[in-house]
Amino acid sequence: MKKWGFFALFCFAFALGLGILWERASTHQSDVQQSVNANKMPEGTLDAGAAQTTFKQNCMSCHGAELGGGAGPNLQKVGTKLTDEQIYKKVLSGGGMMPAFKDRLKEDEVANLARWLETHK
Repeated sequence: MKKWGFFALFCFAFALGLGILWERASTHQSDVQQSVNANKMPEGTLDAGAAQTTFKQNCMSCHGAELGGGAGPNLQKVGTKLTDEQIYKKVLSGGGMMPAFKDRLKEDEVANLARWLETHK
């Protein structure tokens, strides 16, 4: 009888462990999806003048007045390498030597800048 008791206890503990793992996996997947959606580029239309102003005020010191580079990489043909969505995510999150601008610029400003940079092909 003791064997069946230990077996039942083992099965219960195993099922409980599986339930906890399942819940954590579901929560993690939800967190990942929220993170992906949080960085989704807002819709809108290009305002080239506003994008150029944003670039001059925030990007020109590293990427140069003509987008030719300097401390940062050349962006003259960035639209051939990256989509506006990829540019948007890079500007928001930064990476490498590039600082993140998520706390400095509004999402719609970054999206407009990304649309403008994507036109450079």
